[in-house]
Amino acid sequence: MNIVRRTLIAGAIGLLAAGSASGQVKELKIGYQPSPIQDLSIAMFETWGAKNGIKIVKVPNSYGVYVEKMTASLTSNSDQYDVIWHNDDWGQLWAHLLEPTDDIPGLQFAEKWGMDKVVFGNAQGQNTVVPMGQTFSVFFYRTDLVQPSEVPKTLAEVVEMGKKLQAANKVKWGYVGGMAMNHSWYTWFWSMWGNDCDVLMPFYERDNKVLAANGWKSSLGEPCMKETAEYWWDAINTHKISPRGMPAYDRNEANAIFTAGDAAFTVADTLWWGNFNDPAKSKVSGKIAAARFPLGPHRTKNFAWDDIWGWAIPKSISPERKKLAKEMLAAMMVDEEGQLKMWKATGAPPPNTQFWPKIAAQDPFMQLLKEAALESPDKVRGAYYFPQWPAVHKAFNDAVTKAVTGKREDIAKVLQDNAPLVSKAAQQ
Repeated sequence: MNIVRRTLIAGAIGLLAAGSASGQVKELKIGYQPSPIQDLSIAMFETWGAKNGIKIVKVPNSYGVYVEKMTASLTSNSDQYDVIWHNDDWGQLWAHLLEPTDDIPGLQFAEKWGMDKVVFGNAQGQNTVVPMGQTFSVFFYRTDLVQPSEVPKTLAEVVEMGKKLQAANKVKWGYVGGMAMNHSWYTWFWSMWGNDCDVLMPFYERDNKVLAANGWKSSLGEPCMKETAEYWWDAINTHKISPRGMPAYDRNEANAIFTAGDAAFTVADTLWWGNFNDPAKSKVSGKIAAARFPLGPHRTKNFAWDDIWGWAIPKSISPERKKLAKEMLAAMMVDEEGQLKMWKATGAPPPNTQFWPKIAAQDPFMQLLKEAALESPDKVRGAYYFPQWPAVHKAFNDAVTKAVTGKREDIAKVLQDNAPLVSKAAQQ
């Protein structure tokens, strides 16, 4: 560990010294979407900037328009941003527009699954991302309401326990989660994967050549997808364990209901662990724990997904600004103090895996995350990795939203009618 740290720091200092001597850049502009993990990562940039006389200019963007806005900036060869938030959802959409990052010290200690070049690699096989931390979700539950032995292990048990707690006037809702476009992971995706289903066929395939050979076939017409839509329709309309307006909820609205104490269960990214346990922000602070995802009837093995959020450097900015941006990202990768602060505030495992054992030795939550997700032998990738994925995701979410907000007897037809639209979106 000490040798690794010294090697990393030496490499970062070398890069810093070489870059600082050559450039006159005095500020770096960061394009991002305010969230706990991004705010704490930028705090490390600011620490570095203060030491090196570089002003860090934060340019916040709304999550709902982030991809469109950044895509427009990148494709216009704008120099509006020096570093931008990057995500596996749009890794291939932007790969050709971003500066390669393989030469940044510290990346060898990033988690290999999240840094796979299938996700973030350009046509030359070069990576285009630097991780800010791991992002994945777990099943959160209220420890003041449910004992560990009572935590639902199946989708049916989520309904059963939710109804039981509602009947006892313990909560207003059994389950709440984000369901709108770009928030599909917190209802549609985890329950779909938990019932051995996926957006495209073959299930869990992420090799674009294989997907193309199968005609980018949508799974909307498959029985497992019909079961998933019926499950949520029943949860909302029949069992009433979830709010009627949930199909329009984003994660912030769902998290607000959970932290207000109005729901027993939610699925959310682990990076919200800090907010959930902040007495100033949560009425259930100190009363929550996390578990593996409940499973549907078609899956017997537990599973997890584990992706990274990251930072990227636009290819269109000047060489001097690229070099300085790489210096900053290299420093972030070896900032143990800053990464530990990020962990404590968010519950997101930091980008340097060399710090994970130290955290796990002190924090039971990290031990749980290692068991439930980070070291899970059965992982699902949380997105697809071709430029049209955002359009496919939208077509999918439009279809399932229409199904869950219509009549139950129409679900199969709605999904079947929309299946070609998902496949078409992948081929445009």
